[in-house]
Amino acid sequence: MKILIAGKNGQVGSCLVDLLEAQAELTFLALASEELDITDPVQVDKIVTEFRPNIIVNAAAYTAVDKAEQECELANAINRDGPQHLALAANKINAVIIHISTDYVFDGDSAESYTESDVTAPQGEYGRSKLAGEQAVAQACPKHIILRTAWVFGEHGNNFVKTMLGLAKTRDTLGVVADQFGGPTYAGDLANAILTISKLIAPENHVYGIYHFSGFPHVSWHTFAEKIFEIALKQDVLVQPIQVNPITTLDYPTPAKRPANSRLNCDKINNEFGIKQSDWQAALERIEEYS
Repeated sequence: MKILIAGKNGQVGSCLVDLLEAQAELTFLALASEELDITDPVQVDKIVTEFRPNIIVNAAAYTAVDKAEQECELANAINRDGPQHLALAANKINAVIIHISTDYVFDGDSAESYTESDVTAPQGEYGRSKLAGEQAVAQACPKHIILRTAWVFGEHGNNFVKTMLGLAKTRDTLGVVADQFGGPTYAGDLANAILTISKLIAPENHVYGIYHFSGFPHVSWHTFAEKIFEIALKQDVLVQPIQVNPITTLDYPTPAKRPANSRLNCDKINNEFGIKQSDWQAALERIEEYS
């Protein structure tokens, strides 16, 4: 099996490369944005045609949620047009495309965890660009797996865990939003889910479409931060306790609206592929790797 990865330097791409390097039976080509500009259809078609992968993983994305409100053209170029180019190239050679999406395609107003069939209603430019990417992939390549995830953290790139640990070095008190809820997702678990799907999808005995994958248990950002600091103290990553005060979304205004509910129902991916939700608390036990 041959796998092509776009966005190798991101949180998930980096973890996926680490996993694939230990898989002797797989051949892979992982490219950074400087090596594969997914917004360039000519370059995408050339690389895909030459490498001829069985599976294309799109781990590239524009993720600056607030900046997207002003940079909507750039966000759409990367999150909508790029995935479309990859999907068209995949379809041309009868390959499968695995595309990473987000909880931001929902409005966040539901009282329940979101299922794959729930109505989408993105509230900002970032979410709209990601939903457009989902739709473009589905239309361009029948053999698609779209993985919606949320609250990703890991050793690579920027994320909430690293931000909290960085702030704790210069402050003894922090205010963290307590009225937004979701499932933190370890990037390595998401990469492992992609690898599992890649191995199972080859015989074409599974259903293509949209799947949710995120962490459990569901918590608020405030509770997530408290857990981060609890483990950091226990492992001597922090030398003194941090007081974490709960605040509301209104107390911390941002250019883009955040979903109040980012909880994703992950039953479908478990039933179809046997993939369980990310154990983010176990992943935090390696917190020295994120500091």
